[in-house]
Amino acid sequence: MCALLREVHLVRVKEVTIHTDGACRGNPGPGGYGVVMVSGRHRLELSEGYRRTTNNRMELLAAIVALEKLKTACRVTLYSDSRYPVDAMTKGWLRGWKYRGWRTSNRQPVKNPDLWRRLEATSEPHEIEWKWLRGHAGHRENERCDELAVAASRGSRLEIDAAFEAPAEDGLL
Repeated sequence: MCALLREVHLVRVKEVTIHTDGACRGNPGPGGYGVVMVSGRHRLELSEGYRRTTNNRMELLAAIVALEKLKTACRVTLYSDSRYPVDAMTKGWLRGWKYRGWRTSNRQPVKNPDLWRRLEATSEPHEIEWKWLRGHAGHRENERCDELAVAASRGSRLEIDAAFEAPAEDGLL
C-alpha cells in the first residue's frame, strides 16, 4: 500500500477568488474596471480606465484581465454584479453565439465579440464557477471593485479602447 501511495502524485490546484466590476460615466463614455483577487494570504487589486467605452465592455474586461493574471490552471470562483458575463458563461449564451457565427438568437451581431473571444480563451485552462451578486449591497470586495473602477474611469491617463472606438467593418473583428 505504501508503495502505491508513493506512486500517486497529488496535484494541488490553486484556488482563487476573483471579484470584478466595471463602471462607465455615460454609456458610452469614460470607463474603467476594478478587480480584487484573493488566494490564501495573497491579495491583488487591479484597475484601468478608458477614455470611451461601455459598461458591458468594462465588466467583461475586468474578468479577462483577472483571468489573464493567473499563471497556472486554477480553481476560480468569480463574482460579478453584472449578469452579462455571468449569464453568458453559465447559461450557454457564448456557446450559442459561436454556433450561430457570432449572432444572437435574433440573428443580430453579438456585441463585443473581441472580448468574448478573449474571455473564452483565457477561461479555457481554469475551472471557473461564475457567481452573480447584487451590486451596491454592502459586499466588501464588490464595493472595493466599484471604487477601483470608478476611480480608474476618472483617471488622468485613460487608455484607448481601440476595438470600441474603431470597430471592424463587419462588426465581428
